[in-house]
Amino acid sequence: MKLKRKIAAVAVAVVAAGLLASCTAGGGAQKTAAIDSFPKKWDKEITVDVFDGLANYMGVQGGWFADMVKKKFNMKLNIIAPNVAGGGDTLYNTRVSAGNLGDLIITDKGQKLDELVKGGLVLDSTPYYGAMTNVKKFDTAVSKLNEGKKGEYAFPTSVSSLKPTEPSEGIDPTFGPFIRWDLYAKLGYPKLDTLEDLLPILKKMQDLEPTAPNGAKTYAISLFKDWDGNMMVTAKQPATFYGYDEMGFTLAKADGSDYQSLLDDKGQYLRAVKFYQEANAMGLVDPESTTQNFDTMQAKVKNGQVLFSWWPWLGQAAYNTDANTQAGKGFEIAPVKDMKVFSYGAAAYGGTQVLAIGSKAKDPERIAAFIDWLYSAEGAYSNNSQTMGAAGPKGLTWDVDPSGKPQLTDFGKKAFLTGDADVPAEWGGGTYTKGASALNVTTVLPVDIDKSTGYSYSYKGWPSYLALTKTPLSEDWSAHMGGAATTMDYLKDNHQLLVAPGASFTTPTDSSEIQTLRNQIKAVIIQYSWQMAFAKDDAEFTSLKKELQEKAKGLGYDKVLKVDMANAKEQNDQRLKVAKELG
Repeated sequence: MKLKRKIAAVAVAVVAAGLLASCTAGGGAQKTAAIDSFPKKWDKEITVDVFDGLANYMGVQGGWFADMVKKKFNMKLNIIAPNVAGGGDTLYNTRVSAGNLGDLIITDKGQKLDELVKGGLVLDSTPYYGAMTNVKKFDTAVSKLNEGKKGEYAFPTSVSSLKPTEPSEGIDPTFGPFIRWDLYAKLGYPKLDTLEDLLPILKKMQDLEPTAPNGAKTYAISLFKDWDGNMMVTAKQPATFYGYDEMGFTLAKADGSDYQSLLDDKGQYLRAVKFYQEANAMGLVDPESTTQNFDTMQAKVKNGQVLFSWWPWLGQAAYNTDANTQAGKGFEIAPVKDMKVFSYGAAAYGGTQVLAIGSKAKDPERIAAFIDWLYSAEGAYSNNSQTMGAAGPKGLTWDVDPSGKPQLTDFGKKAFLTGDADVPAEWGGGTYTKGASALNVTTVLPVDIDKSTGYSYSYKGWPSYLALTKTPLSEDWSAHMGGAATTMDYLKDNHQLLVAPGASFTTPTDSSEIQTLRNQIKAVIIQYSWQMAFAKDDAEFTSLKKELQEKAKGLGYDKVLKVDMANAKEQNDQRLKVAKELG
């Protein structure tokens, strides 16, 4: 989940007033001669302060990643993480007011970056750009990011050579109806034409396994409350099975063919709420759903107490252990005939975060060289190694076989398949997970292709890895899903994936009026959605739905919906534009 922080205008005003005279739009970059290559080595060790809005670690980077950076750049990374320092903008504003955010900055693009450029806190990296051969492979995204800034002030994240109409997720989509496949198999793989067909099947699955191994009662569905935002979050998820994603109080289809209000009688949102109401009437919904949080629910999935999941990173990640999958048990996507699962396309112009060099950096050339390395094949493998499934350093976690195809080393198998491993001293020592990059930023998408191998930076898509991780569960699923090797393969082969072109749309900030109305209305939507999901019968459900629609309308729902609809259509316009330009 992204933490969105708003900069205090007064802090930037102080900076702009005090620093613009001496650091106009990027400090002294104009005085630096342009270069076309970086030094091969640096004799003097430096410590770089990295202000990182994404990091969840505060302090000096250690372990194997630190060892790589030290050997390549004679540099230590001192991570300054507002997430660790209490969250919010306090640390950010304090450092901005002091005129020095950091030597290397990882922050939001858009308003925050614009203010930093205006305030003179980031450097124009134009003199170094000629030497940044790895970053320049994504010059289209760099140019788009720096439009109107009269210089190269920042570098985009999550870039890719993939077309924006290609999925960005890898072997699994973000969303999908994942079920306990082993129980589904025991029922004879019954036909599933649409979402509601899952209910009688889930009932039979629950009857097959009424109690989990820990002795707790099993429920087909377990909900949670703590992620609710504009709506009941678990009622939005089934809409993604049909190609929709949210934009405020709107559900927008990935291809722009349909836009729905949350409160449309025949819309996907209320359909999902009704789905839960019917499931609850059948005894399929965990009664603790109304009080538990995500962590509690996730623990139940791990313990085998839940049979349905909206995401592979919930059901599969929590339950599909080696022991379970070798026993033929685990979550796999269900073959719902009419689904068209939403997928996020590769962002043509990068993600929502950027990297920049601070205007007070003492060795900006070396930092530029480090940034450029993060976009190299070696940097992409290594920097993304923990959070996004990239394969880590070649020679440590993976290597190529005699035919040039990538495969995990024995160390890599231990690190990735068992969860961790002790790193050899020549690679920096410590454990693999603790030594991974603390930057927590993705420069190049792991699904992007390393031209030297012909395969992705993510090991999870390698044929060698798929063969290595075959289990009775995966083989049975594949045998009944047309021989598909992965979830994404199945969805593509059956034309059941709807990709929203990656346009990196940034939702405009609500006006104070709309924000006030939204906060009032969303509380009502969430309250009534939960009441409807647990309504005792159809009559109560219908009555509560009517109350919700009337109350929301009375609070100004239509006014907020108009804003959200406009934003959804603007987002689609940008998607169409980028698909035409680069797709």
